[in-house]
Amino acid sequence: MAFDVVMPQMGESIAEATVLKWHKQVGDSIAKDDTLYEISTDKVDAEIPAPAAGTLLEILVEVNATVPVGTVVARIGDASETLASPASPTSSPTPPAPLAAASAPLAPLAEEDDNSLESRLKSKSSPLVREMARQHSVDLTRISGTGQAGRVTKEDLEAYLAKGPAPASSLAPASIVPGLPAVHDPSAPTLGLTPALSVPPAPSLPAFTPGERVKIEPMSRMRKIIAEGMVASRRTSAHVYTVFEIDMTHVAQLRHKHKQAFEGQFGTKLSFLPFIMMAACKALRAYPVANASVDGDNIVYKQDINLGIAVSLDWGLIVPVVKNADMMNLGGLARSLNDLAERARTKQLKPDEISGGTFTITNPGVYGDTFGLPIINQPQVAIQGVGAIVKRPVVITGPDGTDFIAIRQMMFSSLGFDHRIIDGAIGDLFMAFVKKELETSTFGLE
Repeated sequence: MAFDVVMPQMGESIAEATVLKWHKQVGDSIAKDDTLYEISTDKVDAEIPAPAAGTLLEILVEVNATVPVGTVVARIGDASETLASPASPTSSPTPPAPLAAASAPLAPLAEEDDNSLESRLKSKSSPLVREMARQHSVDLTRISGTGQAGRVTKEDLEAYLAKGPAPASSLAPASIVPGLPAVHDPSAPTLGLTPALSVPPAPSLPAFTPGERVKIEPMSRMRKIIAEGMVASRRTSAHVYTVFEIDMTHVAQLRHKHKQAFEGQFGTKLSFLPFIMMAACKALRAYPVANASVDGDNIVYKQDINLGIAVSLDWGLIVPVVKNADMMNLGGLARSLNDLAERARTKQLKPDEISGGTFTITNPGVYGDTFGLPIINQPQVAIQGVGAIVKRPVVITGPDGTDFIAIRQMMFSSLGFDHRIIDGAIGDLFMAFVKKELETSTFGLE
């Protein structure tokens, strides 16, 4: 009998996925665990293996279609089977009628249809929608969702925002600063709030003019998620940057001296990045506020150090996470880094391998960048950018105090941090700690 292929659950918070590509066509023979199709979620792109061997009898979801998890997307069976039999009840989940969604509050809800704030935040909106709602201070329970099982979709939220703020919200400034006059007096203290003088948003300029030669293609799902995340981060964190020049000659010498024995012992190549990761872990232990998050008026200090490492892909950018990185030696960091990067490029990452990061390192230096000023990866509060390592003439002071010029391997590295909780002095002390580690530590190699 035919075997239903369902959209997999790629993580607890993921409720839907988009089919990116079918690797097999109807009529093709399939072995168990052959790559059948590719999907994209709010967290990760992944190749999905065939759950059974047989012939692909039917494809039920087209490329670029987004469906809830559990939806039957295809059927596999014997080539002699016909498809005239009725579809499985789970093969075509029927979205709830709008009327039912509207009348739901009038009757007790079943557990799976719970429309409470907690339920909706956990299961009835994607992480992207929840982040948008948080940025705009929107209570998702006020929005009637049109998605599967009453989920609030991105389109629902955008339509809600397009209607403008509720009338009651216009009273908020007066309740916060009740003594302000209706006409603004520039000399009067306002605590940052000036009624009726808010700056209107800049008009959206057209991307191209009539008659202009252009090529238009839609953003991929990953590109949309990146765009939303980066704009949300700029609105959330007060970004400040500091840039340090670091002499990497010592690390280069260690690497050259030990790389052959290292590869034989750990079975992986030793690049410069594991040294930087280890130095960052030690700095995060010394300055734990850089390994934190902001929750309203609270600072949440993370007790685990989970390093996110940005990996550039041909189709976008992804940040796999090395969990408990501070508990690893140089070999463990190198193996974890190389394994995650390779599986990111082959779409083999699991959702939990790109979540839970507490601090991010990105390395634009591999492309020759002098240094980068990256955007913080929310809900983190700091991100380190690594520039190219190049040979330059540098003034060196010898043990006897004599200055001389030497050829050294130099690198610029930046720290972007959230000024809401990290002051400039702490940011500089953090990078000074990283600099000292890279210039003097033996990293357990000697």
